[in-house]
Amino acid sequence: MTAQTIILVEDDPGLRTLIARLLQENGFAVRTAATAPEMWIALENGPKANLIILDIMLPGTNGLDLCRQIRKSSDVPIIFISAKGSDEDRILGLELGADDFLAKPFQPRELVARARAILRRGPMTDQESGRTRDEFRFNGWSVYFSRRELRSPTGAIVDLTGAEFDLLGTFISQPQRVIGRERLIELSRTRLSDSSDRSIDVLVSRLRRKLTAAGGDPPIVTVRGIGYMFSANVVPA
Repeated sequence: MTAQTIILVEDDPGLRTLIARLLQENGFAVRTAATAPEMWIALENGPKANLIILDIMLPGTNGLDLCRQIRKSSDVPIIFISAKGSDEDRILGLELGADDFLAKPFQPRELVARARAILRRGPMTDQESGRTRDEFRFNGWSVYFSRRELRSPTGAIVDLTGAEFDLLGTFISQPQRVIGRERLIELSRTRLSDSSDRSIDVLVSRLRRKLTAAGGDPPIVTVRGIGYMFSANVVPA
């Protein structure tokens, strides 16, 4: 089996070497970069990247601006790492389209675990039959899990980040049930820091905005003080 490829963008030589070595020891193919220009070179050369681990505080173009640029043309998963670990920085990173955020200092093995969680995404399974379900529909929308694709009632493809698609998949697997924020994070496997911050609220807001922009009325209901509920009727296609 071909190793999954991670682009590691970190300007600290020691930390970059440590993380790269650990990722390689855990079976990943790693290409490293210390600056924005080096990152673009790494993305263009070699196999397609499955994940980008991106430091925010880079010389020249910072990680936040790089994330904006990447999201214009790609939904490759992004994990931010940063010495700036405030809620504001974490929320900004997620709003820009990152899939996870890990504040420095951190245990390198935790980063490996989060990378694995993001790359472990797969199609939904029918719990009763054990068979993999690929396509589901709700309110005229279609979701294809093997292609990780969402289509609006008009047939247009809606561009979702990895974390947004995982969140939608979680709602689809638990329709018309109230799900607490902590449980929602656990089920969607986003591993977005801890359940006490606003990470999941940011993701829900992003998903709602994209559904609305595509011409839909998002069936994601806020249950005050508890969490959220996906109010639509979901059927396998």
